[in-house]
Amino acid sequence: MNSVLQRTMIRRCRLGFRTSLAVIVLCSAFNTHAWEGQVENGDGKEGTLRLYIGTYTGGASEGIYTSRLDLADGSLTAPELAAATSNPSFVALHPNRPFLYAVSEISELDGKKTGGVSAFSIEAETGRLKLLNQQPSEGSGPCHLVVDASGKAVLVANYGGGSVASLPIGSDGRLAKAASAIRHEGKSVNPQRQEGPHAHSINLDPANQFAFAADLGLDKVLVYKFDAASAKLVPNNPPSASVADGAGPRHFAFHPSGRWAYVINELASTVTALAYDANRGVLEATQTISTLPEDYTPANSTAEVQVHPSGKFVYGSNRGHDSIAIFSVDADTGRLKSRGQQPTGGKTPRNFSIDPTGSYLLAANQESDNIVVFRIEPASGELEPTGHSIDVPKPVCIKFLAAGR
Repeated sequence: MNSVLQRTMIRRCRLGFRTSLAVIVLCSAFNTHAWEGQVENGDGKEGTLRLYIGTYTGGASEGIYTSRLDLADGSLTAPELAAATSNPSFVALHPNRPFLYAVSEISELDGKKTGGVSAFSIEAETGRLKLLNQQPSEGSGPCHLVVDASGKAVLVANYGGGSVASLPIGSDGRLAKAASAIRHEGKSVNPQRQEGPHAHSINLDPANQFAFAADLGLDKVLVYKFDAASAKLVPNNPPSASVADGAGPRHFAFHPSGRWAYVINELASTVTALAYDANRGVLEATQTISTLPEDYTPANSTAEVQVHPSGKFVYGSNRGHDSIAIFSVDADTGRLKSRGQQPTGGKTPRNFSIDPTGSYLLAANQESDNIVVFRIEPASGELEPTGHSIDVPKPVCIKFLAAGR
């Protein structure tokens, strides 16, 4: 492991980042090849991490971009086009092979009312992407996807189609046609935004056995049993967990312990904490907390939610207030306490990403065309501007690459 990364991780371990088994393993892994493979860039540049940036095209953007984060000071290299493709608003990386998958957030593909999911191979030296193939997402407006932990399937959420699908991954990284395609049914109380189902994200639990689709239109997180061997989804029993009427659940994240999960509600500007029964795949809401200051009244909507690798903090993005909401996590209950908001240095922060060492948070400001880097204070979780940023047209999603792939 390179010396910069080792010093960073030692410092965080000494400061008490041992709140979960995952972090204990992380902090003891300095001399293991597996941990090195997750944080050293595949092009051999020590102390840097490669990242991929999904965007909306149609203006200045041409597709997916790549950059590198310097772990020593938080600086980013100038972005380079990795692949030209249409509306790759969300991307996901294979867990152990040099493949990247991206949605094509469109309403029609090859004359059918569906978006697409594209498979790319990653060129090790340059980070450029080569298209392998594309398959229908089985619904319009795909906006989120994830690769399962075994690397056998891509799961995708279709916002416009109000549906989810699972696509098998071949040994060569190419995608097969969907093994499952399930359309959600129903509506909720907001006639403008919740007139029907709008699947906004899909995630898997740490055991890779259950999938969770946050549906903005239904005010529900739908739960599916997932079989990696067949790449199929089957509704769980019970089939969902509910949030408050009109909340509009959008994105979803698990705590590293696997005991809790968090869903950010776009329409209500709140985060709901949920207790998780891993044996049954059951979620139970335990708390809902605002992402905004008490005195803030202008329009706002939320977008991304993520848990710090230590499990000590949760972050959520505010669009309108243009900030990252910061929460501390109660180690016994998983409940959240607000620690304020940090302006993102841009307009309309969509997605953000925390690097694997837990040192930096990168905020993608969609409407100001920039990505801004913040250093994470390890004791409080507060965000400190590093002074570093890059210009990227319409950035929507940021994902870090595990090296050697």
